[in-house]
Amino acid sequence: MNPADVASGALQASTEVSFWHMFWQAHFVVKAVMIGLLAASVWSWAIIVNKFILLSNAKKSMDRFEESFWSGNSLEDLYQSLSNRPTTAMASLFVAAMREWKRSFTGAASSFMGLQARIEKVLDVSIAREVERLESQLLVLASVASAGPFVGLFGTVWGIMSSFRSIAASKNTSLAVVAPGIAEALFATAIGLFAAIPALIFYNILSGKVARSQARMESFADEFSSILSRQIDHHVANERDRAA
Repeated sequence: MNPADVASGALQASTEVSFWHMFWQAHFVVKAVMIGLLAASVWSWAIIVNKFILLSNAKKSMDRFEESFWSGNSLEDLYQSLSNRPTTAMASLFVAAMREWKRSFTGAASSFMGLQARIEKVLDVSIAREVERLESQLLVLASVASAGPFVGLFGTVWGIMSSFRSIAASKNTSLAVVAPGIAEALFATAIGLFAAIPALIFYNILSGKVARSQARMESFADEFSSILSRQIDHHVANERDRAA
């Protein structure tokens, strides 16, 4: 093939700078990288939207529960209203602790021994379970944020290698021949950054929201554990008075 024709064809192709054209003209390995990064980006955005909805609902649920808990109503009435339906966040902690508390009344008086430790353990397990639910799939965002640029760079390196092989085959080093292939290769890095940057930003935002939710649950667990501790001391004192 005449090098002049190659240069002419490359110059004509270089005028077509649409994203679709760059994707379509790229090497199949680069295409696979681009498709994978775009899929990772879509998956990341789906997780981001889902987590914002989940954390928003969790915050509203905690606000409603705290309003009910500190309203002065009976803890027994609150437990009865919550025990028969699915609960999340603070309500789950409350139900789990109250369930352990009520089990102690079904046995002998000796079941009060170690009750405080059992309640604290139940609260810790419930917090860990709720945090795990809130944090689920955040690792995907962290993985996309850290690996996305490198995967895109791999596509770029492969594309540039293919471009240099094409240049060597055509024996034409004019800018019209070099530029289109390099542009197609760099497009992979651009897509990698497009996937990684939002994933990193929203991973940090969502992690902060999860941490604040965890802090609220831990604070409530400490307060509720103190309330139950006073109740335990009261029951133990009554048992001693009756025994005396």
